[in-house]
Amino acid sequence: MSIKVRLLLSYIAMLVVPVVLFALAALIIGLMFIGDFKSVYQIDMKRHNPFKQIMEQQAAVYSDIQLRSSRDPESLLDQNVINELEAQLTRFNMGLVIRKDKQLAVVSPRLNDSPALQILPAYGNHDLNENRENMLNARDRLFFYKQLDFTFKDQSQGSAFIITDINFFEKYAIRYAFALLLALFLILVLTNGLLTYFVSRSIIRPLRSLKLAAEQIGEGNLDDVVHAHSRDEIGELSDAFEQMRRRLKDAVELQLQYEDNRKELLSNISHDLKTPVTSIKGYVEGILDGVAGADKLEKYLQTIYTKTVDMDRMIDELFLFSKLDLGKLPFDFEEVELVPYLEDLIGEAQFDMEKKGVSLMLNVVHADHIGKVKADREKLKRVLTNIWDNAVKYGDKEQTRIEVHLVEQKEDIVLEIADNGQGISSEALPFVFERFYRADLSRSTAAGGSGLGLAIAKQIIWEHGGTIRAESEEGVGTRIIVTLPKLTKTIAFLKVRRETDEKDTDY
Repeated sequence: MSIKVRLLLSYIAMLVVPVVLFALAALIIGLMFIGDFKSVYQIDMKRHNPFKQIMEQQAAVYSDIQLRSSRDPESLLDQNVINELEAQLTRFNMGLVIRKDKQLAVVSPRLNDSPALQILPAYGNHDLNENRENMLNARDRLFFYKQLDFTFKDQSQGSAFIITDINFFEKYAIRYAFALLLALFLILVLTNGLLTYFVSRSIIRPLRSLKLAAEQIGEGNLDDVVHAHSRDEIGELSDAFEQMRRRLKDAVELQLQYEDNRKELLSNISHDLKTPVTSIKGYVEGILDGVAGADKLEKYLQTIYTKTVDMDRMIDELFLFSKLDLGKLPFDFEEVELVPYLEDLIGEAQFDMEKKGVSLMLNVVHADHIGKVKADREKLKRVLTNIWDNAVKYGDKEQTRIEVHLVEQKEDIVLEIADNGQGISSEALPFVFERFYRADLSRSTAAGGSGLGLAIAKQIIWEHGGTIRAESEEGVGTRIIVTLPKLTKTIAFLKVRRETDEKDTDY
């Protein structure tokens, strides 16, 4: 509820609530004047609730009449019975009416001139709930009544009425005027004061909470949640504060994560570069010391060259991964038809693959129905090349086979690269896309792996709005499954990514 509406309702309440409370106060004040009340109803003043006595007496007489009507309805016309009932009703300012068909057979003396006799409800025309009071309004005079319908032995319709005149209050209106005015004054003071207090508190309390939250954020405490105590403008402001706090916290945590990543990156770089550098150093020392003869010199130089190439490739991959990790690598997205793109890419790679004894094949299901994707051709080529290189490095069969399968799904296109290599253990499989991770340290080092190939592939696919995962069985082979969204879905993803990046930049 907005503050504007809340204030408007409070103003309305300041008018309505005093009126309602004044009406209740008028009733209570009337009941408090027990002396005057006693002059109207002959009640026991020692009882806690005089009005309850009236209701109880009326119910008792009603039950008596009900019992008599069920046993002997004709008895209700007997003068002795009538006198007995009148004795019970008179002390409480009530009267009895017995109607047979349309004729009033019995009428209490106090009701002889009562206008209520002219508008008594017809037979069967009343509330069947005997515990509920019914009201008659006759010539601006109010009467409570209870009605009981029954049938005489001659099958004529009978109705018994217990009627109570409640107009005694008018006699004492002037007498209670001063008390009512005093009650009205107190009600106005209390209601206006309380409503003003509660409305102002509902505004001041959340503002104080926001102030404390702002102070906590200013001191660098980003863990305390800013709760919205209402759904008004202050609640919206609290939500905005909470969003700001979460974004600031995420930004700080991201910055700390970047710092940890940089530290880990430096540690891994130092570890991965030290091995080839040590090897190169040893071979160079051997050449300088004359240990390598003419027959070994060429081998030493070839090894030094190979290690240098590995280091150069590792540095390139580190540089690429760092730019990807920081989101600083530009992507040139364009519409790409995957079938001809993969055919060209595989045709280009097959020549080198055949030299290594590797079979590289493309298998497309319903090629005519494969849709377009939004992709960076060079970056996507880098992903596929890294996956193929891993398959070649870790191939342990006489004939290494790499099969590329392309399948279209409802909103995505699935690219699956399967090989028949040594496979990956179930313990290592969840970590293959982490940077510098090698499932087989000795073999990957010998093969010149940096441990960044699949990590780079994961980052590139993520920038495309897709997913990448691995399935493997030791001794059978490995499958890398890449999911790329179709063209329309990718455009929506890139739009959301751009808006998110812009918001993150603001913070």
